[in-house]
Amino acid sequence: MRNFVAMAFLTVMILSYMIPAASSEISNKNSVKLQNGIWQAKVGKQMQIQADVTNGQDRVQPFAYIVQVQNQDGVTVSLSWLTGTLDSGQSLSPAQSWTPASTGVYIAQIFIWEGIDNPDALSLPLTMTITVT
Repeated sequence: MRNFVAMAFLTVMILSYMIPAASSEISNKNSVKLQNGIWQAKVGKQMQIQADVTNGQDRVQPFAYIVQVQNQDGVTVSLSWLTGTLDSGQSLSPAQSWTPASTGVYIAQIFIWEGIDNPDALSLPLTMTITVT
């Protein structure tokens, strides 16, 4: 059975029964900061939504790293992904960029699946709130 542990830099720890270890953060030292558990960002300033992923299995694991950003009405305003393969014990810190176009409250979700065409989850989704001013 696959073992997956997801640890978010937002002090959230998620334990699941699948493969790699993933932690998430939004990084851009100039325009994004964490305040009271909510990420603060600026309109027009690019940010990176990143996770650390580790294959804890004894075999190669293909994966898709998917980032979805939704506005306060639940409308998806950004959907991006990358795919790859991790060898046993290998780690990676993939990131997808997002540039908010307008102010508001957004929810970013990170999904790690077997592949874009195979939506078997390798972990529970990681979720974070972003307030854009």
